[in-house]
Amino acid sequence: MRVNSAIAAIGMLLACAGRLAAADLPAPPPAEEERGIWAAIAYSNPDRKHGFFWGADKRQEAMDIALKHCQNAGGDSCAVVSVFRNHRHWDDDDNTGFPYNHCGALAVGEKPEGRLTSWGAETAQTRRQAEDLTLQACERSGQKCKIREWVCT
Repeated sequence: MRVNSAIAAIGMLLACAGRLAAADLPAPPPAEEERGIWAAIAYSNPDRKHGFFWGADKRQEAMDIALKHCQNAGGDSCAVVSVFRNHRHWDDDDNTGFPYNHCGALAVGEKPEGRLTSWGAETAQTRRQAEDLTLQACERSGQKCKIREWVCT
């Protein structure tokens, strides 16, 4: 299944970077349909390429298109690093536990010689919050990071 492959790729990427625990990986989608307007960010650490998409009706659609954009940008090891959604209607709650975070961001560190580049991807209710959380995650390794992409649904 494509989702499991993407999650496995994310796990390998994060394990190599030694940054996040397995609990921090995106959860697989529940069996029932999730409502909302979906967005995703994909990143390929070895070549520092990324792709993103927003406005999808389904989670998998956003993930697939973000991966495709990352690959089209020249990414050889693209993996989805962030998935988030916005309310379609203010009272719509599908009880899946997947938060309605409106914005996501990707930050990438300066490339040090002989090491993988640090990166971070986080979601939040606002662009500012997403960017702040993303920079904090990226800079935990001690590298100086910059926001590479932000997306709000």
